[in-house]
Amino acid sequence: MRVGVRDYNAGNKLGAARALEYAAGQGHALALWKLGRMYADGDGVPHDDLKAFEYFSKIADENAEETPNSLNASVVASAFVALGTYFLDGIKGTYVKSDVMRAHEMFRYAASYFGDSNAQYNLARLYLEGTGVDSDARQAARWFNLAAEKGHIQAQALLGHLRVTGEGVPRQCARGLMWLTLARDGADPVKDKWISSLYQKALEGASDEERQTALAYLDGFLKRKR
Repeated sequence: MRVGVRDYNAGNKLGAARALEYAAGQGHALALWKLGRMYADGDGVPHDDLKAFEYFSKIADENAEETPNSLNASVVASAFVALGTYFLDGIKGTYVKSDVMRAHEMFRYAASYFGDSNAQYNLARLYLEGTGVDSDARQAARWFNLAAEKGHIQAQALLGHLRVTGEGVPRQCARGLMWLTLARDGADPVKDKWISSLYQKALEGASDEERQTALAYLDGFLKRKR
């Protein structure tokens, strides 16, 4: 594992893959996860979603009972999230078919047992869009809120949008604007232009009092997180 990390950081990704393969063969969860990510992203190895899926599956199969406070917890939770993402659409030309109910199971397990923010965000999206479950904005807001509290930028943005618009949830414009402000400040200005657009629209539609209240909420949130 150490050799794999060293080679990867030195830019020798093929050497890293060989070392990580050895570590993975010994059941090293972090090596399995890193290989999964490399194949999923085509990072120094040929892009291969099926290989990535199988690495993530091995992690999930061998470590599902890992405790939430263990050293491997974040790796295991991330593997469940990756599997959920693959189950949403399937992998074309392979035995991995679209199974939104399975995706829901993967996200929910990582979200509830491990408290993983990416899982909570993905689970919220399923409820928001009614994918594999009945559409439920309140459930979506609940899971978005859990992820948003952990600093998940996209969750902050969508939670803020729901609160500003009141679509299926009680309208709380100032609270929503606070979340959108946090999301805008943390977002990538190029990749996350949609967040800036949601923020700007919410800001323009808010009253002066709502804007001031949002700033007060924001100040309180930042003090609480210090």
